[in-house]
Amino acid sequence: MSPSLLRIATRKSALALWQAEHVAGLLRAAHPGLRVELVPLSTRGDEIVDQPLATLGGKGLFLKELEVAMLEGRAELAVHSLKDVPAELEAGFTLPAILPRADAADAFVSNHYADVLALPQGARVGTSSLRRQAQLRAVRPDLALLDLRGNVGTRLKKLDDGQYDAIILACAGLERLGLHDRIRSRMGAPNWLPAPGQAAIAIEARADQADVLEALAVLDDAETRLAVTAERTMNQALGGSCTVPVGAWCTVTERGLHLRGMVGDVSSGQLLLAEAVGTSDDPAGLGNEVAQALFAQGAAALLKP
Repeated sequence: MSPSLLRIATRKSALALWQAEHVAGLLRAAHPGLRVELVPLSTRGDEIVDQPLATLGGKGLFLKELEVAMLEGRAELAVHSLKDVPAELEAGFTLPAILPRADAADAFVSNHYADVLALPQGARVGTSSLRRQAQLRAVRPDLALLDLRGNVGTRLKKLDDGQYDAIILACAGLERLGLHDRIRSRMGAPNWLPAPGQAAIAIEARADQADVLEALAVLDDAETRLAVTAERTMNQALGGSCTVPVGAWCTVTERGLHLRGMVGDVSSGQLLLAEAVGTSDDPAGLGNEVAQALFAQGAAALLKP
């Protein structure tokens, strides 16, 4: 029997609410008559914005309160940016649907400069992502890389107030908020790798609620799931979290999967790169293969906390 009401646990940021409303609209279209409500919640990751995520314990900080709401029966599902979802979920939870991926590139955002290469010597660039910092250091070792936390609006205001010469955000987030005009240049694969799962929206639910899982599964995009499975498996094999600089990008073609992976060092700008091709029936195997190729290059030394 299909549920008559689905409640979506979501963070309160503008981007999180946009993503939850987007999923709500898709569910109403797929299941006429279904009631869908949002349950906005504040997470520890949202509340502590004066410290780097890496020192707080990682991206799972954005999930805990939403998972508690599902366990307590206050919500049936949660909507996340997949790049914020740990490679290994808490026991009892699953991802029944991953939506079609948007633009996975990073965005160079500046009021005065066209791209990274145009920045003056020693320019101040804001990003809390160690992955972004390592890749920036590789191309511009002279830059002053400064921490930047908060929601998209907060980060843009800090840029506009002159605290930074440029900041790095995700293209998908800016586009979803109608802020495409703030993107001065795209920073994308193959020369610049995104976070595993970047630009994909994931739906999380309890694994024991079969009717809910069935209602959500219609939104799953098979091609996106293949790609992000390879990326997230690579990340998990590397022990990846937001405390280490790891990038991944998998493309899906008629011939199969092509996965590129990166492990970086924030202080030196050293980047280890590996890639491999595989079949669509074993994305996890491809992820493990690229992880092992990175380990063979010495990734373990760069992955130490």
